[in-house]
Amino acid sequence: MAKLILKFENGLQKEVPLLDGMVSIGRLPDNTVQIDNPGVSSRHCRVVAEGGHYFVEDNNSTNGTYVNKQRVTRMQLIHGDELTIGKLTATFIDAANSGNATNVIDAPAQRVDKTVMFERGKAQEMLDIIKTGMARSMATAPVPPVAPKERIGTLTVLRGKTDQPHYVLVRKLFLIGKSDAAAIKLKGFFAPKSAAVINRREGKYFVAPTEKSVKVKVNEVHVGAQQELNDGDLLEVAKVKMTFSFNE
Repeated sequence: MAKLILKFENGLQKEVPLLDGMVSIGRLPDNTVQIDNPGVSSRHCRVVAEGGHYFVEDNNSTNGTYVNKQRVTRMQLIHGDELTIGKLTATFIDAANSGNATNVIDAPAQRVDKTVMFERGKAQEMLDIIKTGMARSMATAPVPPVAPKERIGTLTVLRGKTDQPHYVLVRKLFLIGKSDAAAIKLKGFFAPKSAAVINRREGKYFVAPTEKSVKVKVNEVHVGAQQELNDGDLLEVAKVKMTFSFNE
């Protein structure tokens, strides 16, 4: 069962289970979680369940809602994410999906450590060459491996009405629908506000429906839960057909 672990400024903790599919957080007493703090808006934000996933949505708050220290308007939550609302922090716990979680706090630190180690090693190598006068060693020194270029997913619309014919999927979350919050916006009177969501994790892309009434297909096969997208896949969402591909 998913839940929020709230940590207040005075050190107190409170556990809020996400049983009803929606938890509202704000200063007014009609919120599920009331925070009496001037840095929190009346109805600051909410956490909602959609299509088997949980999303945090900011309600145009004055001071913003943050996930892992990044300000967001709407974002899917994964196990271990930390929300900041004013002086309150809330950790999102979803033990059932903890295997798919990515530690977004530790990963950047590891990349910095590797860069520092490489620069120090290179500097020491140059000092050794100067001291010994063995300039020819530069020609035989092993070349550091070049990191592979990151692959970025793209969607090209083949049929149906959208606000763009082509999308480059550089963010972590892409909502498909008619909603103002949708990154891939569907057009038309009968287009659903929320149809599907595409997540980007560790260089891979996954699509999942957000509404049971909306048909999502990959290569003409119905998608009932999260499914990985591969290069050349045909994606169909609410009668809009698109091709998925990778670009460097």
